[in-house]
Amino acid sequence: MKEITEIKKIGKGLRYDVYVDEQLLGTFEAEILARHSLKTGQSFDEDFFEELKLENGDYACFNRSLGLLGKSMKTEKMLKDFLREKKYPRSSIDKAINKLKDYGYINDEAFCENYINCYLSSKSRRKLKYDLLSKGVKEDIIDEKLDELLPSTQERDNLLALSEKFMRNRDFDQKTKQKFFSHFAGKGYDFSEISNVWEEIQNGRN
Repeated sequence: MKEITEIKKIGKGLRYDVYVDEQLLGTFEAEILARHSLKTGQSFDEDFFEELKLENGDYACFNRSLGLLGKSMKTEKMLKDFLREKKYPRSSIDKAINKLKDYGYINDEAFCENYINCYLSSKSRRKLKYDLLSKGVKEDIIDEKLDELLPSTQERDNLLALSEKFMRNRDFDQKTKQKFFSHFAGKGYDFSEISNVWEEIQNGRN
């Protein structure tokens, strides 16, 4: 048997360091300690403390996930990467992800649609697809949403509008042209489209 020798509150939050036989067992959420009515002087076998750590990990991981999702939408991959970085146990991460998906808090398709709607006027289809792939959205979902929300004709209109704004109060000299091509290539637009739009704006101004 092992004895709880100290339970020490951490800062102003609801987390406590628990010491067993004068050694730090770990940091636990107040909710977990309250569930078991844990107090100093109580003794339990080693299996109890191992199960307590797993229970605490599941609880803390899920609550941390909810807090993050409350600030902004995340894909499954983005959330997993965050939780792994915070060193939560893999089993706790898997349980949290599955529960959040069941509750509808994680939905990669909805994330994809929201992301495209936010950036469709400022990023090319290629750049949007690259960004979404890096965030873990499946390619077939991305392609479907791009076809639905940003057809190639609209992408071209967006590039023209962005280009006209970029060239406002600028001259059509070589230095500006280099900046122009670099700027829109960085947004993922095709070189040929950039060149066509450059010519169109230049001809329109002459």
